[in-house]
Amino acid sequence: MSLARRPRLLCLVCQLSQLRAFSTSYRLLAEQGQAVAAKTSTNKQATDVKAQTTTAPAPNAPKPPKIIPPSPLEDAPRGYGKRVEKFTPKPLSRPIGMPLPPQPGENTGIDSRTLRQRRDDFVNYEKHLERREKLKSKISRPYFRDWGNLQFHKGKTFIAPPRPFKGDLSLFFPNMYGQTLLKSDREPRDTTPALQGKISVVSIFSSMWAENQAKSFVSKESNPTLDHVLEEYKDIAQRVWINVEENTMKAWLIKMFQGGIRRQIGEPNWDRYFVVRRGVSDDIRENIGILNNSVGYVYLVDSKCRIRWAGSGPSEDHEREGLVKAVQRLVDEEKSSKKS
Repeated sequence: MSLARRPRLLCLVCQLSQLRAFSTSYRLLAEQGQAVAAKTSTNKQATDVKAQTTTAPAPNAPKPPKIIPPSPLEDAPRGYGKRVEKFTPKPLSRPIGMPLPPQPGENTGIDSRTLRQRRDDFVNYEKHLERREKLKSKISRPYFRDWGNLQFHKGKTFIAPPRPFKGDLSLFFPNMYGQTLLKSDREPRDTTPALQGKISVVSIFSSMWAENQAKSFVSKESNPTLDHVLEEYKDIAQRVWINVEENTMKAWLIKMFQGGIRRQIGEPNWDRYFVVRRGVSDDIRENIGILNNSVGYVYLVDSKCRIRWAGSGPSEDHEREGLVKAVQRLVDEEKSSKKS
């Protein structure tokens, strides 16, 4: 019996074949759908993880290094080291000074060691090498290097900043130790007590040439406006003179002509004129910018002994004007702090 004669049986066979094909195709489509869904989920998770990694930095990742601008004193000529052939002074772009507040008794140059300590240091080989390096540095310095560096803009080390430095960013003026012009008290004293609590215009020099350069900033003839401001606010502003003279013969000459210096600055200022013989180290000179002993320097120091403004060498018109404005600004700050 053939299938052609039994159409009902043929229909059943066709239906079974279609059902088997449908089941197989459905299973394949279902498996392909699951695979696609799993792949999509995996890609999404990877994308989320990548986004989290990109947006959220690692907790222990190092911070980018802070960029510190180069110091304007980096290429300035010095009395030691390599000779400079060309130099143009630059404006002070950031504060100069010591990192720590000054304390009375620092930088006196007095050896306070006991005999036992001196003996121990004398037989200490490491300290012997340290002393030898210091002596070598002093001996190797050319004697006329400072005078030779005056060829660069008359020794001007840097140009004064156009405005005073901010108080919270400023560095400190070091303590120095020297004898004043007082007749009643000839004992050396510290400069820090004279600077604390007042706005001070400090002149530092080591020769007549340097003193005349400092006068170009602050003298009554060169800057009458500054003299008027200091006279008007003399209860909170003052002038201070620091004559650094390490040479014994020159210090003796200064002592001989103290009478003329007293008449020149006036009796009210005798206790603010210091003759410093020792204690001004190379570290202090580098930090506050005294790189030439033959050049005069002027510093504006606030009541907390912070250097807010500085000038060097012969003054220029804009520097004198800037000094006056800086003093007036510090006076206003001092007044507002006292009111609050």
